[in-house]
Amino acid sequence: MFRPSLHLALTLALASGVPARAQDAGTPDDAIRINQVGYLPDAPKVAVICALAPRTVTEFELVNEVGKRVFGPKAATPAGKFGPCAQTFRLDFTAHRTTGTYRVRAAGLESGKVRIGPDVWNGLADVPLRYMRQQRKGYNPVFNTMIHTKDGIIVDHPTRAGEYLPATGGWADASDYLQYVTTSATAAFQLLQAYRDNPRAFGDAHLADGRPGVNGIPDVLDEARHGLVWLLRMFPDDSLMLNQLGDDRDHMFFDLMPNDSADYGWGKGGARPLYPCTGIPQGLLRYQNRATGYASTAGKFAAAFALGAQLYKEREPALADTLRRKAFAAFALGEKYPGACQTAPGRGAYYYEEDDWEDDMELGAAALYALTGDARWQTKAMRYAAKAKVKPWQGADTANHYQWFPWHNIGHYEAARRGTLNERLKLTGWYGDGLAALAKKADNGFRVGIPFIWCSSNLMTSTAIQALWYRRMTGDTQYREMEQAAIDWLFGTNPWGVSQVIGIPADGNFSRDPHAVISVKLKYQLDGGLLDGPVYASIYKNLAGISLTKPDQYAKWNTGHIVYHDDWGDYSTNEPIMDGAVNVLYLLSWLGRR
Repeated sequence: MFRPSLHLALTLALASGVPARAQDAGTPDDAIRINQVGYLPDAPKVAVICALAPRTVTEFELVNEVGKRVFGPKAATPAGKFGPCAQTFRLDFTAHRTTGTYRVRAAGLESGKVRIGPDVWNGLADVPLRYMRQQRKGYNPVFNTMIHTKDGIIVDHPTRAGEYLPATGGWADASDYLQYVTTSATAAFQLLQAYRDNPRAFGDAHLADGRPGVNGIPDVLDEARHGLVWLLRMFPDDSLMLNQLGDDRDHMFFDLMPNDSADYGWGKGGARPLYPCTGIPQGLLRYQNRATGYASTAGKFAAAFALGAQLYKEREPALADTLRRKAFAAFALGEKYPGACQTAPGRGAYYYEEDDWEDDMELGAAALYALTGDARWQTKAMRYAAKAKVKPWQGADTANHYQWFPWHNIGHYEAARRGTLNERLKLTGWYGDGLAALAKKADNGFRVGIPFIWCSSNLMTSTAIQALWYRRMTGDTQYREMEQAAIDWLFGTNPWGVSQVIGIPADGNFSRDPHAVISVKLKYQLDGGLLDGPVYASIYKNLAGISLTKPDQYAKWNTGHIVYHDDWGDYSTNEPIMDGAVNVLYLLSWLGRR
């Protein structure tokens, strides 16, 4: 994730020439917010009025494309204050299940197009893959050239520091060009998981290298393979486990990817440092992390390799054999060196402060059980699961950056898939405990209960996924409203009326000015990128190097405790992130699976 230097802070402050994008003509101070993609016929359907001053709204109606009422009038439900909204009202039209395009009307307000149909989500799971292809290292199909071919040189190792090791490939983590195993292995696993769970959600319109074309392989598997190959390079032998490529010296230059001028001491555009897992605090420059072990990284490696070994067994048996062997080796290092392996900071204090690791080892063990059928792996998975029952951010007001990543415990779902009835009851019960903690804080008009820390869109996505899994595994629908509210928030039912996924829907209101070099310099639309999302105003005001480059088009909606800006100068709310794109891809694979 991008962390600006002083140089970039000055660049941001002096930037100009990017015209402000006006809100829709006639947009009133109060607005009806909807899910801009649409609603499945059997899903909850709730629009939300955000009123910036106290007012009365008693009823609403749904009208068709010629303005004829088709539903209502129905009572509007007052739901209290939230963010900039002095009042909110929930407009529930769940009972209307007829396919079509409509608008919601209430108290002189009218919403945008409301789509209802069984196919409104179809094809959208492929959209985040557009962003992933743009993020590729090695051959990049967007730039049609090779990227970062000199990577990398090992640092911070007692015996191998200074050694060159080929590590080209993988994905840029966000709008900077750093690469982390913690996010990349999670992304690779979720790409594979999405295909395994919902294969019909994906198409084949690209070759393995990302260029347009048909190769008989779903694009999601091509993208996952690209990530797995890089992960193998980051685990070159059974004793050396690498965790990070590059550090925040990357942020000295706001360059396009092929022109990266970062200098790590080996010349501009030269090799970048490879940080190994060490099990102790790391950081070569001003700051250090709080690393305590290998296991958070090792468990993610093991899970991605084990699921890859399963899914590529028929297509590429040699690759599958390699992945299988490396899955066992990675898990063994996690057992040998328990603890969290955080990313390494440099000149700045920002890094991924992951503290939990038992959930990663649970996931690795569950994936190895699915691969081998050996019940001893399930026993290990349940042992780790009992130490990682609920993600601590669920029910909390704040958290450190990526402190409890991945945002939902994927291991519980994977262990439950092949678990006994008693094991499934335990695992789903822990999911329920986390959802209950979120629900206690979701008593607002938008029914959202997450803390608005950095990457809130990722937390919202994980809320939806965990609630969806819980509902499908148990049949318990008590969190169905919160599940849908999280989905709706991501695609426009929020105070700003902005989809948090660039390009979805194609005719919707989404970021046109994200924090990304390719967007700023080439006006390239980063379809499929999940934005960091709204943050507490207190976080935004205290971050280094933020300066808006144009008047805030959402100023009147940024008066509460959370803020969002569609401005490339705001890296805290408007930067797309790679792991977030894949997280939302997984969610979209379920929504579009029909």
